[in-house]
Amino acid sequence: MEFNYQAKTNTGQIVQGTIDAPSQDAAVSILHSKQLVVLSLDPLRKDLFSKDVGQAFSRIKTKDIVVFTRQLATIIEADMPLAEGLRTLALQVEKPGLKKVVSDVASRVEGGSSLSAALSNHSDVFSPFFIKLVEAGEISGKLQSSLSYLADYLERSQSINSKIRGALVYPAFVVSAMVVVGLIMATYVLPQLLAVFKDTGITDLPFSTRALMAATDFLNNNIYYILAVLIIGGFFFFRYIKTPRGRVWRDNALINLPGMGGVVRNLYLARIAETLSTLIKAGISILDAIQITAKLVGNENYKRIMLEAEVPPLFSSMVAIGERTGKLDYMLEHISKFYKSESEASIGSITQLIEPILVLVLGFGVAVLVSSILLPIYSLVGGA
Repeated sequence: MEFNYQAKTNTGQIVQGTIDAPSQDAAVSILHSKQLVVLSLDPLRKDLFSKDVGQAFSRIKTKDIVVFTRQLATIIEADMPLAEGLRTLALQVEKPGLKKVVSDVASRVEGGSSLSAALSNHSDVFSPFFIKLVEAGEISGKLQSSLSYLADYLERSQSINSKIRGALVYPAFVVSAMVVVGLIMATYVLPQLLAVFKDTGITDLPFSTRALMAATDFLNNNIYYILAVLIIGGFFFFRYIKTPRGRVWRDNALINLPGMGGVVRNLYLARIAETLSTLIKAGISILDAIQITAKLVGNENYKRIMLEAEVPPLFSSMVAIGERTGKLDYMLEHISKFYKSESEASIGSITQLIEPILVLVLGFGVAVLVSSILLPIYSLVGGA
């Protein structure tokens, strides 16, 4: 059973959290053993109607983990006891989901668990990379440095992801607007305009006009079937890409995407190199580092490549030089910088290239639409 509790420490500080115990008496005994004076203890209800709605809809983001990690590093640097620091952070965290996680980590640390072991109970929030670096920091006595580096690492990853999203937002918006405007035109505007040509009985219509009339008729006559196919097809597509085979197909398509495929490949290689470099610097064995990196890379194809030790020639050559010189971590860091710079340059080039391509596509679409409607009108006027 789980219980929500509120208690007072020896210093008079009020703390709260969740505790798992077989009974209420057992929960009180556990809290007493942690030198806490219990103020309130209530069973945690988990029925459908009593779930924390805020927690269900407040997904923990990378930014939240970055802020938490930096704050924890600052607390450790200030020589504040770890458990007390975690309790302090739990009180000021706004997101219910993260508040519950931090409170649980604090409870486990108070119970004698190490920070890395406490974090490992929330593997859906903290990656194996995060937990391993914390563990390495605990062993080496440099936990504050490890946490500061983790915050920097997460911020860099978030920055690169933001650049990719920024490069894709504009074309996605334009394409979505084109689809919406096209649907409105096809269902409300074009049928009325094209009905004029049908009523006049003109048979010598341009090919573009006849194609537009056929497409408009098909869309209006089958709109509900088309929507049903799109919805059902979308549902099964998203179900498929969550399966192992579907993930492999999705990841393979992503790294072979025209234009963006090279950017994505470089980003994955940069992530692999930086992660390996960081883990090796932290004293993690090369085999463990490869296993962790394979899980962290986020692409099934590159996961297989890591586990089979297959990488591009440039990557493998620089790693070989690093091994021979005893500076593998240093060489991996430079590999990461190289692929990151390549990715950022490619993202900039693609962003500049997308705009004229979209202008050309829009211009072509407008030209076809205008010619399909205006040419028959000119024919009618000329014939009159």
